[in-house]
Amino acid sequence: MLKSLVKSLLVATMVAGAPLAAIAADYTIRATANSNENDEDYDGLVVFKNFVESASNGKIAVEMFIGTQLCSKGAECLQGVADGSIDVYISTSGGAAGIFPYVQVLDLPYLMADDRIAEHVLSGDFTRKVREMALADSGGKIRLMTIGNTGGWRNFANTKRRAAKPEDLAGLKIRTVVADLPQELVKALGASPTPIPWPELFTSFQTGVVEGSKNGITDIMGMKFPDAGLKYLTLDGHAYMGALWWMSNDKFMAMPEELRVVVVDGFSALQQATFASPKRKSIQAYEDFVAGGGDLYVPTPEEKAAFKAAAAPVYDWFKANVKGGEDIFNALTTAVAEAEADVNAARVADTQ
Repeated sequence: MLKSLVKSLLVATMVAGAPLAAIAADYTIRATANSNENDEDYDGLVVFKNFVESASNGKIAVEMFIGTQLCSKGAECLQGVADGSIDVYISTSGGAAGIFPYVQVLDLPYLMADDRIAEHVLSGDFTRKVREMALADSGGKIRLMTIGNTGGWRNFANTKRRAAKPEDLAGLKIRTVVADLPQELVKALGASPTPIPWPELFTSFQTGVVEGSKNGITDIMGMKFPDAGLKYLTLDGHAYMGALWWMSNDKFMAMPEELRVVVVDGFSALQQATFASPKRKSIQAYEDFVAGGGDLYVPTPEEKAAFKAAAAPVYDWFKANVKGGEDIFNALTTAVAEAEADVNAARVADTQ
């Protein structure tokens, strides 16, 4: 009798102390990121999980799958979102381009000048425009929830020389993914695009198969590319590394409106976390790059304008060759102009 009473009290105590999401969830969100726990995608998911489970008072549980437990490639993962086996998935623009080619607009060079502009743009109607297009193209199955960041800004890096102007890239073999847009950009700058799988890039630098890449500093240092000869880094900031967070629209719309609000607010918190995470992580990465003998070059405004002018033909190529290209290009450039006006007005007001 005593043992039974003690056991009952113990069980009651364990239940009382258990997380609400573990015992009272009406909805479970299965979220995956093909990354690792050192990545800003993971940081964002942790913030999302904590916010949603707390703000829903335990009515929503979030299960995190980091790596390739549920899927491994963009098309496969997005199909999982469409058929309901995955509820939330984060992709790069390249990872989603096979299904939604117009998301490559985020890879167009030199359209967004800095973090303030990019964050303003991605927090507004531009993201809603992409959501609308993706919902239409997926038969109402795949919903874009937000666009955050995954790695800061893409910059040109190489093993041969400082690149202060576009001509300095001429003739270099630059690694790209197997996609038309980045290859068109490299060609516009006079270099030779060379598609190489990511796992093979370190060896490719060592052997001279490629002489350059277009990556963020945390990727460069995380993969130890300087040890393979990557010594020159130009902070041209040609592309903001957008992270597209997709959700099963069926799962989202099955929730009552008050819980949909919680999920939307959770993605807003996730977005802010992914905006911030690369800024902090890049500080040490840049310091380590220079300490290891790397040449870190910041182009002057005139030099950056020269890079943009050289890359301009890519805009026309995108509008002419990508489905929905002109529509989404106009949406982005309009959003950028509005963001620049708002941010510059704020700067003026805050400096008086």
